[in-house]
Amino acid sequence: MNNWKVWLKGLISVTIGGAANAITAAIVAPESFNFEAGIGKLGAMAGGGALLAAAMYLKKSPLPK
Repeated sequence: MNNWKVWLKGLISVTIGGAANAITAAIVAPESFNFEAGIGKLGAMAGGGALLAAAMYLKKSPLPK
């Protein structure tokens, strides 16, 4: 059970980190990625970053036994 708990915490951690990369886009290009006009773009970037980070984590740490 402990292996699953550690694995799940790792997956959640990298997913949050990947989504947080969208903040970088908001800093670099605030005219395109902001909370008013570009919320859809910001959300798509956060989702894409989270998905990519989760995929990389699953590649490194597949499901525990």
